[in-house]
Amino acid sequence: MINVKRIFAVFFVLTLGLPLMTYAQQAEEIPAEVTEVRSQVNINTADAETLALALDGIGMAKAMEIIAYREQNGEFSSIDQLADVRGIGPATIERNRDRIVVSPQN
Repeated sequence: MINVKRIFAVFFVLTLGLPLMTYAQQAEEIPAEVTEVRSQVNINTADAETLALALDGIGMAKAMEIIAYREQNGEFSSIDQLADVRGIGPATIERNRDRIVVSPQN
């Protein structure tokens, strides 16, 4: 006789358990560069990908807006100047204030 509970348990582990284990294993294998990027980012030197990875609420589109603003207006002189970038408001700035560094390009 077929044990339905055992079949269900095997099915559950194979369909739900393995993807979770794979995700957990991948999470442990985050490269050091990405970990460092998540800590602080210089908005005067970072590329769009770095900005998108490092800043909460900033995807590639907003990261590209930051770069476009920087190219048109010059370097940022303060973190609060990010509010001049289209699509970035005070809440996003406050959420990321400890991750942002403003220093001149070398």
